[in-house]
Amino acid sequence: MRNPVSVGALSVLILVHVLVFAGPVAWRVSPQQTSPLEALLPPGSGHPLGTDDLGRDELSRLLHGGQVTLLVGFAAMLTATVLGLLVGATAGFYSGWADALLMRLTDTITAPAFFLIVTAIVVLGSGPLTLIAVIGGTSWMQVARVIYGETLRFKAQDFVLAAEALGARRAAILARHVLPQTIPSVVVSATLGVGFAVLTEAAVSYLGLGIQAPTPSWGNMLQNAQQYVWTSPALAIFPGIVITVVVLAYNFLGDGLRDALDPRMTA
Repeated sequence: MRNPVSVGALSVLILVHVLVFAGPVAWRVSPQQTSPLEALLPPGSGHPLGTDDLGRDELSRLLHGGQVTLLVGFAAMLTATVLGLLVGATAGFYSGWADALLMRLTDTITAPAFFLIVTAIVVLGSGPLTLIAVIGGTSWMQVARVIYGETLRFKAQDFVLAAEALGARRAAILARHVLPQTIPSVVVSATLGVGFAVLTEAAVSYLGLGIQAPTPSWGNMLQNAQQYVWTSPALAIFPGIVITVVVLAYNFLGDGLRDALDPRMTA
């Protein structure tokens, strides 16, 4: 609470999520309802954010598209966090061949991650479940590195040595004594991971490989708007602003959580 930027970011995120998930209850216009006679209308009373090239209400598409983008982002973040936690903790705690194999795998996948995402989507096809699996399955490396370092630090502590001296199984020590110590780092990594997943979904959908029409998402709304950017700039401005605000807010919130959960970093 001492960090006003992080508090502001959290407030913005709460507002965006409430609008996205509760807004369609009040604004009942279908995001797929076309009206060619009302195509490319500017923002006005009948359509607060205007309409797209098919006459679909832009506000409705922004709200429903936000549900898709945010749900994909959260699910992909959970996938990446679980994978990164398993890989990083196993490599750091057991060392030896597990460390060498898992961390070299992590290093190998890190560099071409976005190209792996694009390639996997081209091969496996598009759709929310595919995006979740692909984004989550190719973005766990940063989490793994963080948890790896934390596990190395905590496994040398006295409470771990005491548990080993008492005859506790190594798997039990890892689960009961080491992993709980990494929760602050997991929370921070997960917060930053949502922003990355949202941005990745938007980028992939903008390229035409992600969420496909008629299902709206913030990314494919940008793709549809690119040919009208000079004649109807609002079509690109609104989803672009929302993506930017959400990603920045998650990053600011992650920075604030890191400072709060690990005071040693601010010492």
